[in-house]
Amino acid sequence: MSRTFAVVVLALVLTVSACGGDSAEERAQKKVCSARADIKKQVDDLKSTTISTVTVDGVQSNLQAIGKSLSQMAEAQKDLKGDRKQEIQAATQSFKSTVTSVGRNLITSLSASDAKEQIQTALQGLATSYQKALAPIDCSG
Repeated sequence: MSRTFAVVVLALVLTVSACGGDSAEERAQKKVCSARADIKKQVDDLKSTTISTVTVDGVQSNLQAIGKSLSQMAEAQKDLKGDRKQEIQAATQSFKSTVTSVGRNLITSLSASDAKEQIQTALQGLATSYQKALAPIDCSG
């Protein structure tokens, strides 16, 4: 009876340990997908602004949130491997470049008389960049 008990306990321990924890790569993947979802929300918010509703503070707030999410993705990259790591690195670099450009355009536009139109054009470019760089990242499984 004690041998049977030991085998049952061992089997239970192995089952719990196999199901209990995610690997570092799985946790990193979850972080990437969570950050990607947050970025999508921010981009959607920015994309829905109109010339009459856009504000510099609002855009800056969205861009800061996007920057934070990009930092989370960059942090998670160290635990990814192979093609997945390269895909995330390329996507975040590409999108980060666009975010930086939009931020610069925002500062430049503040002094222009047609600032709102310039900001809205930049935000549409940001949405397009998201679709090219981050939307293709598979977060389905």
